[in-house]
Amino acid sequence: MTSQKLSQIQKLQQNLSPQQIQLMQLIQVPTMELATRIKEEIETNPALEFDDDDDENLNDDIDTFDDEQGDDEHYDPLSDFDDYLNDDDEDDAAYKRYVNNSSPDDEHYETPVSNETSFQDSLLEQLAFRKLDSRKQKIGEYIIGNIDDSGYLARPVSGISDDLIFNQNIDADEDEIREVLDVIKEFDPAGVGAENLQDCLLIQLQRLENEDVDGDYETAVNIIRNYYPDFTQKHYDKIMAKGGIGEDELKRALGQILKLNPKPGGTLSAPSHNANYVIPDFSVCSNGDELELSLNSRNTPDLHVSRDYKEMLAEYVGKKNTPENREAVAFIKNKIDSAKVFIDLINQRQNTLYITMKAIMDKQRDFFMTGDESKLKPMILRDIANVIGLDVSTVSRVANSKYVQTAFGTYRLKFFFSEGIVSDEGEEVSTRKIKQIIKECVDNEDKKDPLTDDELTAVLKEKGFTIARRTTAKYREQLGIPVSRLRKEL
Repeated sequence: MTSQKLSQIQKLQQNLSPQQIQLMQLIQVPTMELATRIKEEIETNPALEFDDDDDENLNDDIDTFDDEQGDDEHYDPLSDFDDYLNDDDEDDAAYKRYVNNSSPDDEHYETPVSNETSFQDSLLEQLAFRKLDSRKQKIGEYIIGNIDDSGYLARPVSGISDDLIFNQNIDADEDEIREVLDVIKEFDPAGVGAENLQDCLLIQLQRLENEDVDGDYETAVNIIRNYYPDFTQKHYDKIMAKGGIGEDELKRALGQILKLNPKPGGTLSAPSHNANYVIPDFSVCSNGDELELSLNSRNTPDLHVSRDYKEMLAEYVGKKNTPENREAVAFIKNKIDSAKVFIDLINQRQNTLYITMKAIMDKQRDFFMTGDESKLKPMILRDIANVIGLDVSTVSRVANSKYVQTAFGTYRLKFFFSEGIVSDEGEEVSTRKIKQIIKECVDNEDKKDPLTDDELTAVLKEKGFTIARRTTAKYREQLGIPVSRLRKEL
């Protein structure tokens, strides 16, 4: 029989208070979303207002009422309930639910409404002009509904056949669906409705063949139709050998192919997605040899406790100390306290953002003075956290989704953070400088004989940076640069 022992373990555990959690959430909110967050708080707490107000003697009123509180055990909180329900306010009908408190001098803005035709609507309009019976019209509408913003059919034809049976009660085989799909492939922009990139390029080349009677697209069509895998891998020697194509003829055909649009749907869908504007949270400018930092406060209005709530509190303080009054005072105090806490949290947020950005600016002073990315120093989150005396997670929240405007452009704060390596001379440099050297080498290389990763590693070693080939490959991939074979050109 086993024996069980009971023991006590004492340990310290730190838990975040609700105010600390709310502060962390506010710090993470970018400037362009802060106004919405403040508006939500004002809607839930009527004691919080934009208007300037005097906070004098508020705490004195609260303390005075607390000292005068007593217990009335004989008070019935429901005694006046019927009177409350039956209390008809004669002035209620005259209550004005809308007040025009604007001035004739105020500027009025109307929210612009976009009149752009969406990509899907454009295809549906073209479908409506085709002479199709109602059955094929419905099939066409369903196909268009499965075309993504790039212009490609996002669902296989076999899947559309199954969907039509279950969703539209239309029993259509794949041949009938492809017949309607072929009609959609004739729509503008050319290439729409393609099932893959090869199909998209062929549609555009065939359209050019039909429209440009003087052009010769036979070789380009032949390459995409019969040698597409070799084309994607840039195996031009194999294409010339298999197809009996000369080098000049291949160059001309490749020039025609490279002019095609791999994402035809983007020509119509892109405008509706370009409405993402960046509002910088900070601004850094140089004044001689000094850098000046300013925090964007355009979406951070002055917040104050409502005067009406203060007056209500003073009114209840002067009344008889009853359970009803105590409940009302508790409610008002709660709203006022919440408003004051939120105002304090907003101020803490602004201060935290400022000191964090100030530390980043001081660390990367050379960049902010010149705009030269090669002068960026290695910097990680912990470096800034140690300077400002805050936790790494707080610095991470500040850097998340925040932007700074400089004389050289607008940058994400994460742009300034990077690991570092030590050069052969013992100097610690940012990995961003290594990437810049790789990019310059690739930009200036002979495209007929691109530099391999081994050759790039050798160039870096000549410049004093001894790193492994796999590290060079990692940096190249982070820059979005393909391998040398895929960079080769005729």
